[in-house]
Order: sequence, then structure tokens, then C-alpha cells
Amino acid sequence: MSYDSNVHELSARSFSSAITPNATQRTTLLVAGCYILIIGILWHVPYLNFIIYPFKLLTVGFHEMSHAFMGVLTGARIHSIELDPDEGGATTMSGGIPWLTLPAGYLGSGLIGAALIACGFDTNASKVASLALAVFFIFTLWWARRNLLTWVLLLGMSGLIVLFWFLKGGEVLRYFVLFIGVMSCLYVLWDVIDDTIARKVNASDASAFAKICGCFPSQVWGVIWLIIAFIFFVLGVIVGIVAFKQSAAQQAEDAKHLLPVPGTSDALALSLSAPLTLFSILSSVFLALL
Repeated sequence: MSYDSNVHELSARSFSSAITPNATQRTTLLVAGCYILIIGILWHVPYLNFIIYPFKLLTVGFHEMSHAFMGVLTGARIHSIELDPDEGGATTMSGGIPWLTLPAGYLGSGLIGAALIACGFDTNASKVASLALAVFFIFTLWWARRNLLTWVLLLGMSGLIVLFWFLKGGEVLRYFVLFIGVMSCLYVLWDVIDDTIARKVNASDASAFAKICGCFPSQVWGVIWLIIAFIFFVLGVIVGIVAFKQSAAQQAEDAKHLLPVPGTSDALALSLSAPLTLFSILSSVFLALL
């Protein structure tokens, strides 16, 4: 069998080019790094940590939502989702496969965070991610229809998405989606460490999973989930770099053709329809359930 060194060299060069960030992506990575630093500071500073409190609750919502969706996929009946002011949450279900529903909370929210980080590299991808979040919000609000905190949180986040959609051609939305993704991944990493490795919480998902599995203690499962969550985080960055190579100018031009923001009379009706219709649907469902 012959070996073509030119093909190998070309493949290596293509791979190197694909994972090398361009100027726009370097800016995105710098912003993501600043997010990590700012979140780390605010997390541990009294009073200032209130600034990121709503986003902590949102990541708890991702956690519970992941439990619920995995429950649905494994045949469970979802009774309710609840968030509490102490950054806790609970998903009540009957049926399903605990082997899958229990780890789905940490791993699912980590995967969501990684996907949002990847989409945070591109304006149009951030728009699509926002619409996907809206679908998740609608299901979550239905399951949490008796939990006022969840409604206030998700309606507030929907309002921010609508607002940022219209700022600077959607570029502000891109950085907002990136922030939520970074916040979600960091929260998963910290929560796994805090609940299962640094201290053993008997009511944690890892403890419940260890009781069902029986082969490892909860700390071991915590380490395994931590590694997987970190891999998701890294893959989110890599996918963002490889998949979205457009410059800032190219993204701005592309964004004019996918649910564009107001700027021309032709774009106005279309640009207003998607985010505002979404927000009105959420509000209408809320009023209907009162």
C-alpha cells in the first residue's frame, strides 16, 4: 500500500487551519475569557453575586429541564418542575429510566451550555439558538405552571433575548448567548464539585445514581460527570472555532437575511415577528394559566 505524504501534509494543514481562530474568533475567545473571570469574581463577592443570581437560576432551570426531557424520551410522565430562591430545583416524574434521567441533569445542562458557546461564535447561529431556547422555555413553563419563580425568570430572560435581538444587528444577542453558555458550563462544573466531590450531598443526583448503580460511590460518579462536562465545554469552543469562520463584517451581512433586525422597511415586519411573537406566546400561556 502506497503512502502519500502530500495528502497527509495537506490534511494536517487543513486541520491546523480549521482550529486556528481568526481575528473575530479571537475577540470572541477574549470575551469568553473575560466572562469566566467576571463570573468567578462575582460568584464569591457578597452582594455583587446578586448580579449573576438570575443566570444561576437559569442554569438550574437547564438542569431540571434536562431531567424532564430525558424523562419524556424514556417514557416518564412529568408532573412538575420547580425552582426555589436558594438556587435549588426539583423535577417530579413517574416512570422513565433512572440510569438515564439522573445523570441527564448535569450532563444535559453542560451540553446545552456547550451548544450555546458554539453558537456564540456566530450571529445567525445565536438567533437559531435563541429560538431553540424559546421552545425549551415553553415546555418548561408548562411543566412549571404552578411555580411563579420559574415564570418570572424565563419571561425575564425571554425579554432580554427580544431586546438584544435588535441591538447592533443581533451582535449583542451573540454575546448574550455566549454568556449564558459560559455561565451554564461553569455552573455545572462547580455544582458537580460542590455536591459530589468536595462534600457529599445525600440528596444529590450522584448519590441517587450511586444507590441505583451500586458499583461506585457518588464521588466517583461526580468525577466522571465532571470530566464529561469539561469535555463538553472544550468541544463547544472547538466547534465554534471550526464551524463559524465568518468575519464580523460577514456575520453582519448574513444576519440581514436571517430574521433581520429593523433597518429597512422590508425587514421590519419579519424582524419583529419572530422574537415578539415568541414573547407574546409565552405571555399568553402565562395569562391563560392564571
